[in-house]
Amino acid sequence: MHTVVERELEIDLVLSPDRTIPVPCRLSYRTADPYAVNITFHVTSDSPVSWTFARDLLMEGLFRPAGHGDVRVWPTVAEGRNVVCMALSSPDGDALLEASARAVTGWLERTLRAVAPGSEHVPLDETLREILGA
Repeated sequence: MHTVVERELEIDLVLSPDRTIPVPCRLSYRTADPYAVNITFHVTSDSPVSWTFARDLLMEGLFRPAGHGDVRVWPTVAEGRNVVCMALSSPDGDALLEASARAVTGWLERTLRAVAPGSEHVPLDETLREILGA
């Protein structure tokens, strides 16, 4: 049986140094894919947007700048609160997001209880059956 660890929250989309807008999102972690986390934006709309990247990248980004290319994560302080910034780039555009470091840390701790670092494994037989439809 696989476990799913989810958390819904609002994060800020940074439009300029002085302007942000809240965006509803859902953080998801599935033990069936133990190396990855998923963040889905606009969860209440007809066209949600999802990004998947390494759980390790998000964990490292809570403490120091991490990642390069399409996903970069780093800690900072905004308006007196600890936040984690996520810069996402795609052919469709770029986004800079700020999330409460406390909320992200709490959710990540739950994922670590589900699958501890270093104990990740992908069930190869089950994964092949799903891919092959057998």
